[in-house]
Amino acid sequence: MLKQVHEHIIGELNQGAKTDTIFVITAIVFNLIVLAINSMIAAETSSADEYRLSSDIVLVVFIVLVFLVNGISITALTVGKNTRKKLLSGLVAMYADNEVSQYYDTTLLENYDKRYSLFTFVIVSLAATAVLVPLIVRFL
Repeated sequence: MLKQVHEHIIGELNQGAKTDTIFVITAIVFNLIVLAINSMIAAETSSADEYRLSSDIVLVVFIVLVFLVNGISITALTVGKNTRKKLLSGLVAMYADNEVSQYYDTTLLENYDKRYSLFTFVIVSLAATAVLVPLIVRFL
């Protein structure tokens, strides 16, 4: 039974890693696409002879979507981080119960937390860029 529990935990960890990867990639690609679209719209609007409200509305809609998509991605990463921590804590306890815990360095748990923080920082940085650059182009 212990082997099945171990395999189940490892499977959950693998599935969580795949899910986290999807959220990170989605957020990054989305931010880059929005940055490109909003920058083009902002450049076109700022150089146009006449003011078009529709361009500013599109900018605002994409900015709202940036906050929404990135908020969802960061929430998903936080859930993934907490789930990974619980699963790994269970593995460490299982290893300790079976007197093999010396083979698993528990500082890995801290490294995983740092990695999630770095992923979140990348997402937030790109989101800020996707919002600020078009606004700078539009209004300056």
